[in-house]
Amino acid sequence: MKALLVYPAIPDTFWSFKHILKFIRKRAAHVPLGLLTIASMLPEDWQLRLIDMNAQDLSDRDIAWADVVLIGAMVIQRESVKDVASRAKAAGKLVIAGGPLFSSMWNEFDEIDHFVLSEAEITLPLFLEDFQAGRAKRVYDSDIKPDITKTPLPKWELLNMKLYASMSVQYSRGCPFDCEFCDIVNLNGRRPRVKSNEQMVREFEILYNLGWRGRLFIVDDNFIGNRVKVKSTLRTLTEWQIAKKYPFSLFTEASVNLAQDEELMQLMTSAGFDSVFLGLETPAEESLMECGKHQNRSVDLLEAVKTIQRHGMEVMGGFIIGFDNDPPNIFERQIKFIQNSGISKAMIGLLNAIPGTRLYKRLQSEGRLIQGCTGDNCDGSLNFIPKMDAQILRDGYQTVLNYIYSPREYYDRVLEFLKDYRPVRRRRLQLLEIRAFFNSILYLGILDKGKNKIYYWKLLIKAFLFHRQSFGEAVSHAIFGYHFRKLLKK
Repeated sequence: MKALLVYPAIPDTFWSFKHILKFIRKRAAHVPLGLLTIASMLPEDWQLRLIDMNAQDLSDRDIAWADVVLIGAMVIQRESVKDVASRAKAAGKLVIAGGPLFSSMWNEFDEIDHFVLSEAEITLPLFLEDFQAGRAKRVYDSDIKPDITKTPLPKWELLNMKLYASMSVQYSRGCPFDCEFCDIVNLNGRRPRVKSNEQMVREFEILYNLGWRGRLFIVDDNFIGNRVKVKSTLRTLTEWQIAKKYPFSLFTEASVNLAQDEELMQLMTSAGFDSVFLGLETPAEESLMECGKHQNRSVDLLEAVKTIQRHGMEVMGGFIIGFDNDPPNIFERQIKFIQNSGISKAMIGLLNAIPGTRLYKRLQSEGRLIQGCTGDNCDGSLNFIPKMDAQILRDGYQTVLNYIYSPREYYDRVLEFLKDYRPVRRRRLQLLEIRAFFNSILYLGILDKGKNKIYYWKLLIKAFLFHRQSFGEAVSHAIFGYHFRKLLKK
């Protein structure tokens, strides 16, 4: 059996980082970790081929080679999924799909023959048994949450690592919090399940032996969901990183209560973490209460950000506008918070109701849903009727974007970050980073238009004079700013 595993194209979004890739001569920011793991669960006698459409083209020859086409996708990849599935069906291929996109929307895809939903450790073996016996059903689903200490290692040999800016490893699934708009609990449960320390070392070791050096994304939605176990794992990873002279710089996603745990922050930086994404959402207390983001209400959000920065980790932040209880001045408050926080990589989007979430069910019961979810909360779309006038909401949202990603305000924010940031160790420069620096001089310092290059040179001069240990971070932030300005012009 010849199986073609396809990861559909992700459109130009905050997380795609497409406009950054030319600075480092890479094709994609992140690897399709889910499909690489699925590949290890398929029968050993199957021939496998992986196409990540974010890094390479899917050719008709690839499709013709396959007996079956397996698609793994998120909601944001919906349009590309339809194209891939249609091409495969036109070529007479059997199409199998799984991933978050299909969890509650599988019935929208007539082109797909079989759906393997929920967590593949449970449902994929059931499908494979029936498939090989010639009695496969259309949908396989389960509420059982598997023990991920038994999850196989990703099949890295299917991937060309040279095409990617970072590698990925999963440590845990699930989150102890249950925010109304978030689908993580629906997908992975409220009890965080974690891999063993030995598993994590083995996954790090494999990437190291394959020659990877540089950025490594721990893809968990809340890395610190089980704080007792994660501390043990961090101690083990620190020993490994020290023994290997820190070949990986780590980044992840976590909840804001990280700032309340001094030991945890120190353990993370000791293990090599230098940045973390936080779901900050909003400075409006009434909106945090509305969406059940209780962990954000128990702390001073601005001070929490500064605390994490002072411990040697950059904070990337997610923000949402469009809650029912957002006050009329929410736009000004979001701008003020973002500017004062020094969060240059601020992903701010309009609230969207994702199928399966408590928010979706509430809005459905209130008769306020109006269209499907695009999966990109930064594209300016609304899939429900907001309490605030929709045009005022969209206009205010655009005002926030225009302000925070205008060159002057963006570079001011980078300098605010550098003022508080205290890197724990001096990292060895990778060739990729040296290349990015010289390309930044070309694209941002010479070819960029208007005042953009003036702000770029001012940042580099100030970073060199006053924040020399963080000079590399200054260059990186300048490059990310270019990506965000490109997105803003869409």
